Amino acid sequence: MWLQTRMFLLVALLFAILYGVLTGLGARTGVGGAYTYLVLAFAFLGIQYLIGPSIVGWTMKVRWVSEAEAPELHRMVTELAEQAGIPKPKVGVSGLGIPNAFAFGRTKRDGRVCVTEGILRILNRNELRAVLGHEISHIKHRDMAVITLISAIPLVMYWIAWSTMLGGMGGRRQGGGSAALIGLGAFVLYFVTNLLVLYGSRIREYYADLGSVRLGSEPHHMATALYKLANGNARQRGSQDLKRAEGVRAFFVNDPARAWNEVRQIAQIDRDRNGIIDAGELMALRRMEVRLSSTEKMAELFTTHPNMLKRIKHLATLMERA
Repeated sequence: MWLQTRMFLLVALLFAILYGVLTGLGARTGVGGAYTYLVLAFAFLGIQYLIGPSIVGWTMKVRWVSEAEAPELHRMVTELAEQAGIPKPKVGVSGLGIPNAFAFGRTKRDGRVCVTEGILRILNRNELRAVLGHEISHIKHRDMAVITLISAIPLVMYWIAWSTMLGGMGGRRQGGGSAALIGLGAFVLYFVTNLLVLYGSRIREYYADLGSVRLGSEPHHMATALYKLANGNARQRGSQDLKRAEGVRAFFVNDPARAWNEVRQIAQIDRDRNGIIDAGELMALRRMEVRLSSTEKMAELFTTHPNMLKRIKHLATLMERA
């Protein structure tokens, strides 16, 4: 419930900021001029929303597979989709060597779940099912639509700042100092709303982890999958596949660019150094307080995925619900 409440409050805050800015600019410069940027932003994101799946599929080198080609993968996706109460997503395998998985699509009926060739080599069935449950939950929660919607707000702020600083939005009529002040304020709000959208993305990751557990996966299987993915991603550092996926990292289960730090963090939990997080180790984490350095806290603000130690701590709190 607290995840849903936080997301609701976040969306309300973002749209309150948008309403306040557009109302203020409308009163100062003319309603038409202010609301033009809202229309442009949603038009731009609408185009992105329509062509986004094709871009993601091409970037990730996705090959759609039949049940005959990948029977076990299809079986797990079918079971999870039925449990989640959504139509079965299209199933694909990405040719990237990065061990990871991702989901995308415009609606629940247009859902697509993909795994990379790399992830199939390192996860066992329970761990893979937990990851697939996470991705199915993204589709169930309409996360792509939600993030696309709220991403319009920083875009509006950026365009207002950019055009005002160049003398638009009535800037010439108001004087350079006034235009500069409005532009500076819009840039500040662009920065703030971007941080809020990133926060929203992190909430969706926590919520998808919870969704995986609700679909029957054990929390320690998801925790182990995250550990193995971090290890596998760290080995891909500097690879061509990692560079190819740079612009779409937000779709992944974890952020490959942060893998080295994630391995270091998760290793604190793996007391016997066997490369997995078992139920006992996860229960021990549940009783511990997670403390992050100031650097780690600051780094998390600028990412689409939660700090890995906090994320696994959240999984630990779900153990009774599993």
